[in-house]
Amino acid sequence: MNCVDYLFEHTSSLKKNLIFGSQENISYQEIYESSSQVARYLHKRIGQGNCIMLISQNSSFFIIAYLGILKSGNICIPLNPSIEQNNFSYIQNKTKCSLGFFSKLVLKKLSVPIEIISEDNLSIILKDNETEHFELKVDFNENQIAEILFTSGSTAKPKGVMLTHKNIITNTNSIIQYLNLSENDIMLVVLPFFYCYGLSLLHTHIRAGGQLVLNNNFILLASTIGNIKKYNCTGFAGVPSHFQILLRKNNLFRSTKFPSLRYVTQAGGKLPNTFIKEFIDSFPSISFIVMYGQTEATARLSYLPPEKLSEKMGSLGKGIPGVQLRVVNSKGDNVLPGEIGEIIAQGENVMLGYFGDKNETSVALRDGWLYTGDLAKIDEEGYIYLTSRKKEIIKVGGKRVSPKEIEEVIDMIPGVIDCTIEAVDDVIMNQAIKATIITSDRADGLNEEFVKQFCAERLSRYKIPSIINFEKELKLSATGKKTKSDHFI
Repeated sequence: MNCVDYLFEHTSSLKKNLIFGSQENISYQEIYESSSQVARYLHKRIGQGNCIMLISQNSSFFIIAYLGILKSGNICIPLNPSIEQNNFSYIQNKTKCSLGFFSKLVLKKLSVPIEIISEDNLSIILKDNETEHFELKVDFNENQIAEILFTSGSTAKPKGVMLTHKNIITNTNSIIQYLNLSENDIMLVVLPFFYCYGLSLLHTHIRAGGQLVLNNNFILLASTIGNIKKYNCTGFAGVPSHFQILLRKNNLFRSTKFPSLRYVTQAGGKLPNTFIKEFIDSFPSISFIVMYGQTEATARLSYLPPEKLSEKMGSLGKGIPGVQLRVVNSKGDNVLPGEIGEIIAQGENVMLGYFGDKNETSVALRDGWLYTGDLAKIDEEGYIYLTSRKKEIIKVGGKRVSPKEIEEVIDMIPGVIDCTIEAVDDVIMNQAIKATIITSDRADGLNEEFVKQFCAERLSRYKIPSIINFEKELKLSATGKKTKSDHFI
């Protein structure tokens, strides 16, 4: 089954709005009919199996183009609207794209040597009577590639994660199960749709018959908070920085009541325990669901049931329905409780491989398992605790240091919004530890001496940062994650 047909299996004729809010209002039926028209146009024009780029902010334009590309049997390549020219050119050359759906705002920034369909062109396509009567016949199976999501790679070049229609169907079904999503759910979307976490919100709510409120300006906290209340949102999904900013930038979020909010989900990196505790103390009636995943797994691999949150604080939980997770040593054997190993995963949501890169694919996919590159421990009951990524480990005087351990400690300091630990070259120790600390307006008096003393009371001496920088603004990528120097896109 084409994943678009699966998503709309019970919702294609609904008159209620899939997208609503202050920006746009458009129904399920309108979205389905418009995307089907795009699919007919593409199939008539170029056939199937071609790579087609899509660059736009979250909007009905993105959704209609995305679903239309997938339904036509072609391959969608969604990209960050703020992508740099050299990165765009690299991906365009690698995928041999000759056609793309681009918002007019993006076209002002990029030099695009391919045929473009913008918002204006799309409106013409949707009114094309000849295309409307074209019979859409697409021959493919569930293992056909639906989309390629590009993610930064170890070689400083992006890797294209190939996801199939079956991957999307499987992961969507699993997420709906453990979140208990229904037609009554309304999600406030601040995550971009070119990001797998954001796409999972689109997929799941279409299938469940829920609704989406789009907000492309999370940084305006009053607007974000106002949207949750005004539109009676039942869900909010964010990466760590979203929750850090909401909880510590000022008091507005914590002092607001959200009677409609049923749950929040957090993925895209490990949120320090101190922030999770602050959230559940401030909002005890709202379920806080910790999740873990990778683009290579379509979106989601594990979750921690909210009723286990206090007991298993810091855990990423266990595999979602249909996913098996293991933590293994260098020989591929399961580690014992307390030992550190690499998380590996198996399930029908795991990618087909990396586009045009057999070497990287053979490293990530081995004997039917996805090797995530994430290091973790397990407890006696099989709950998994993330420690770090392999490439993040810092070696100080021959001792291995996990940045996350230090970040967890410094994030406990009142007035700290975020802490980033990284290695810098050091003549004596080979690598030294640098801490970049983002502070709120309430952090008056916080200085280097206090931070080092705070760390000394909680960490071994060699884990105390030797360099400490204070900043006021958290630098975020388009996905909401804090930016790091090794990010390619």
